[in-house]
Amino acid sequence: MDELTPTADDNLRTAAARLHFLTLDPVEVRDVRPPILASWVRSQHWNLPPDRIQLPYVADPDLEIPLARSAAPVLRKLHENLDGQPISVILTDRSGLVLERLTADAGLARHLDKVYLAPGFSYAEQFAGTNGIGTALEGGGPMHVFGHEHYAEDLEDLACAGVPIKHPLNGKTVGAIDLTCWRKDAGSLLMALAKTTAENIRAALLKDSSTRELTLLETYLQRSRRLGDLVIAVDEDLLLMNAKARQSLDTDDQRAVLGYASEILAGGATEAILTELPSGSWVRIICRPVGSKPGAGIIQISPQSTGLDLGSPASGHRPPPRPVLPGLVGRSAPWLGSSREADNACRAGQWVVLTGERGVGKVAVARAAHRQNKAGLCHVVDAARPVDTFTAELDAELSDDSVQTLVVRHVESLDPAGVAALVDALYGVLERRPSEPPWVVLTLCCDDAGHLGELLTLFPLTVEVPPLRHHIEDIRELVPYFLDQLSHGELICGPDTMQQLLRSAWPGNTAELCQVLQQVVVRRRRAGVLVPADLPGRTQAVSRRSLSQLEALERDAIIRSLLANDGHKGRAAKSLGMSRATIYRKIHDYGIQPP
Repeated sequence: MDELTPTADDNLRTAAARLHFLTLDPVEVRDVRPPILASWVRSQHWNLPPDRIQLPYVADPDLEIPLARSAAPVLRKLHENLDGQPISVILTDRSGLVLERLTADAGLARHLDKVYLAPGFSYAEQFAGTNGIGTALEGGGPMHVFGHEHYAEDLEDLACAGVPIKHPLNGKTVGAIDLTCWRKDAGSLLMALAKTTAENIRAALLKDSSTRELTLLETYLQRSRRLGDLVIAVDEDLLLMNAKARQSLDTDDQRAVLGYASEILAGGATEAILTELPSGSWVRIICRPVGSKPGAGIIQISPQSTGLDLGSPASGHRPPPRPVLPGLVGRSAPWLGSSREADNACRAGQWVVLTGERGVGKVAVARAAHRQNKAGLCHVVDAARPVDTFTAELDAELSDDSVQTLVVRHVESLDPAGVAALVDALYGVLERRPSEPPWVVLTLCCDDAGHLGELLTLFPLTVEVPPLRHHIEDIRELVPYFLDQLSHGELICGPDTMQQLLRSAWPGNTAELCQVLQQVVVRRRRAGVLVPADLPGRTQAVSRRSLSQLEALERDAIIRSLLANDGHKGRAAKSLGMSRATIYRKIHDYGIQPP
């Protein structure tokens, strides 16, 4: 059949082939296009329900990324030219998340809302099954999906033409353009128009590319041609990696290299560092800034046969951690990001709320930011104490001009009287010390902050400190750090034990990790090598593998739903919009112990 203008008979044959596929009956190859059949197989592999759409949602898609900014005028012009036509113009990012949708036809818009083809929802193939957006991104080329070719039957009345958008400088896919219409209105020009729009957006991206990006690209190409090293170019909106770097560095190693490089480039340093990557290999990293903006530059990575320090006597010891703030340990992007936000707030004297689960290290982040930027005292008061005791301590701390940083922890525990007392005290110190007020930090352990009212208006910035399971790779540095403190360097962690710790969920976060290691040192082993048998029983119920940040978020959502539904898996699955079979499989995969 014609790929772009299937006939009614073609659609009937496809509908029959889809039914055969879903009922595990043989499918005639002539009845369905090979790319569609391949996508059906992937959709089935992901255990997607064919009878309904269930998609992840992001409340506020980022429309400030270069793709969205460059595409905006192109999309507006196309929308104006299609005025009155039942065609929807849709822009997504490279993951399939819908950023923009322009639809002139009210009926089509209502239907697209019904199937969640709207900003904030992801139409990646792994969530929506076979569709023009997700299947085009999965295959890396233009894709037309018509009627019953869609895996989800909710989409069978639609036809869509999706085309990936390639970045003009590095050729990487940065998003997709999709034109969607009613199945009955599909024509052969739909794909041609989608391709033209994608090319126009690519041209707009090139026009909007800054001189710095072009200089970075030129430098990267020169270095890649001239050097035998692994080469990475990085900027705010650009990441280039030569073939040797992609082949030699796995995901964890890439993340670690970029973490080191971001700190070096942000400080404008050019010295080489020698470090061990998560995979256990040693590398020499040199960063060369490009342009005047911090954070942009070329990263050269040279594999090293040993961990010998540069220009120093032989040493087999691991280099000390290079924390973003004094006293903090960890190199992951989520941890570095929250630490830097707190550091910037302290430097600017901007009062801040640090949110996050118990034990994630909110007070530690505040103390580290203080040590980096302040010379005076940093004191902590606990809002969970009785209100009279809390207000007395608060007044004493705020009346002491030598206190330059005040951390108020557990503010979620405040009752209305405590909130009012804290607000009055803070306004008082602003009146008494208008030119040099202390830096004030609140720590908050829950999302429900509505009862805090006027208090939060004094704090223009909120920084989320991630739970340990969302930067689990930092355990590789946290464990040696804690063991060194607890055993005075006499106890080290064996590789099997480290893998066990990396696979644990750590609901109590970094504080729980420290408590577990302290328990081991006190009750089990104080010197030598820590082995898995030394760990307490609660660390034995672990996932079968380390989880990505997205998988950890999904696992958390399942756990919260199980708790909210008293452990009933069927109700939990329904509240999450997934099938019972899916939630049973994910409970098994993630090693969740239902309540």
